[in-house]
Amino acid sequence: MSAKLGETLLKDNLITPQQLKEALDYQRMNGGRLASTLVKLGILSDEEVTAVLSRQYGVPSVNLDLFEVDPAAVALVPQETAERYCVLPLSRVGATLTLAMVDPTNVFAIDDVKFMTGLSVEPVVVSEAAMLTAIGKYYGTTREIELARVMEDLVAESTTYSDYGEDIDQLDLEAEEEIDLENLEKMAEDAPVVKLVNVILVDALRRSASDIHIEPYEKEFRVRFRIDGVLYNIMNPPLKMRDALTSRMKIMARLDIAEKRLPQDGRIKIRVRLDNRSRELDFRVSTLPTIFGEKMVLRLLDKENLRLDMTKLGFEPESLEKFSRNIVKPYGMVLVTGPTGSGKTSTLYSALQTLNTPETNIMTAEDPVEFNLPGVNQVQMKESIGLNFAAALRSFLRQDPNIILVGEIRDFETAEIGVKAALTGHMVLSTLHTNDAPSTISRLMNMGIEPFLVATSVNLIQAQRLVRCTCKECKVEVKTPLEAIIDVGFSASEAGEVRTFKGAGCNACNGTGYRGRVGLYEVMEVTDDLRELILVGASGLELRRKAIEEGMLTLRMSGLEKIRQGLTTVEEVVRETVK
Repeated sequence: MSAKLGETLLKDNLITPQQLKEALDYQRMNGGRLASTLVKLGILSDEEVTAVLSRQYGVPSVNLDLFEVDPAAVALVPQETAERYCVLPLSRVGATLTLAMVDPTNVFAIDDVKFMTGLSVEPVVVSEAAMLTAIGKYYGTTREIELARVMEDLVAESTTYSDYGEDIDQLDLEAEEEIDLENLEKMAEDAPVVKLVNVILVDALRRSASDIHIEPYEKEFRVRFRIDGVLYNIMNPPLKMRDALTSRMKIMARLDIAEKRLPQDGRIKIRVRLDNRSRELDFRVSTLPTIFGEKMVLRLLDKENLRLDMTKLGFEPESLEKFSRNIVKPYGMVLVTGPTGSGKTSTLYSALQTLNTPETNIMTAEDPVEFNLPGVNQVQMKESIGLNFAAALRSFLRQDPNIILVGEIRDFETAEIGVKAALTGHMVLSTLHTNDAPSTISRLMNMGIEPFLVATSVNLIQAQRLVRCTCKECKVEVKTPLEAIIDVGFSASEAGEVRTFKGAGCNACNGTGYRGRVGLYEVMEVTDDLRELILVGASGLELRRKAIEEGMLTLRMSGLEKIRQGLTTVEEVVRETVK
């Protein structure tokens, strides 16, 4: 491209041969594009360079200082992609996205933007200097200096590898189907690979992602983040980086890089300096062999996002009062239920924090231990050597405990020991995977626990879900049809008074309209009347009906309360709950 641009400029008499030689010499010494070099040296102006590039590429040019950029269009493309390819989305009309580019011939950039947005791309050309300024302006921050500092900290803490100096997109590695161990290690230590991994880990923290998914396919390689419970495509590294990137992650997690046929689990602990303060990051790593390579999922365990104050989790006052009353009882069982990722661990850790006093002996059996709690005796399960929940629970009973937390009741043996512990003077906290609170009783009995043991041991069952919060920065009131409001569960008299809100989409929420999550809670306290129903083998439906009569708020009712408060949307509540 440089030679062609130089020839065009000479042909148009815009520069002299001596000026071209001076610019090329400067470019060889300092790197960068020829067009930018000519502007830096004062040989040509930005406007002159843009006009020539427009003619050379055969695409229109744009003056970004005069162009009104649509923030909704900017939100469609992540900042990393914009910085990596030197592109900026300008506007969207129908299914077409106008994309400002320094190099409109970069088909990889165009393909990546097409894939992540699902739109066709119309390129326009701008100068590199104008592009860098615009990226900093419209994405809210110029991150090169800070990111470099963050990555220096990452490398210092987690590796002894050499400093990196190449750009990620300059990587040229040979990725073959069969790679020996020596080559894998060499590739994983390559500077651009180290840089890319560091960028991915730090950016997950910046975006408040809970999980990182690294997924190889036949013709592409993609990285996705789960943010507020929803997966978003973040980047598509070159497919030839697949083995190098997964090997680098496995080395950091202390996994066997030569083993590609079996799933592996590990952990990455690193310290970074972010926003002028030091942060410790903890990633739980899981690898899974797929037909096109190893898929990796990293769960970010961020201590600073762990809320241990139960009043801030989203409980309704009456539900919180029931939960708090039952966890401080001297014995019995409190069960928290819900699917993976519904916040069960946060709820139980909050309960432990409330109960954690010098006079109390707290023992936990977890798989895995997600956060370290000072003053709590936490035990990591190791199935490979026979240390499972049941074995740990048996040992706990010989350790003079007051409170026992069992990560999950998965089988009859664990359930039986837990129930017996609850009946012999211990407070037992645990989790189960059930859809709602009343069906948990049926689940325990289906495991083989006698109804009289369930009725006498269980004090309280809580089901929960997480819904996305409406973004406070771009929250606007919207008109929702009365029929829809009534259909979701509001009464006809309430429907006219309910105000509904949505996020319009802004930089703070990456254009999604949602930022953060809040819990929905269904708290069923086992009263004497419910115990009688359990003893006679009542169905989950009968238990549910009785619990509602006694004042239990269902998950849907909790969701309606969050809509009433303007915390979330009708769509979110419908997505996570049933009437």
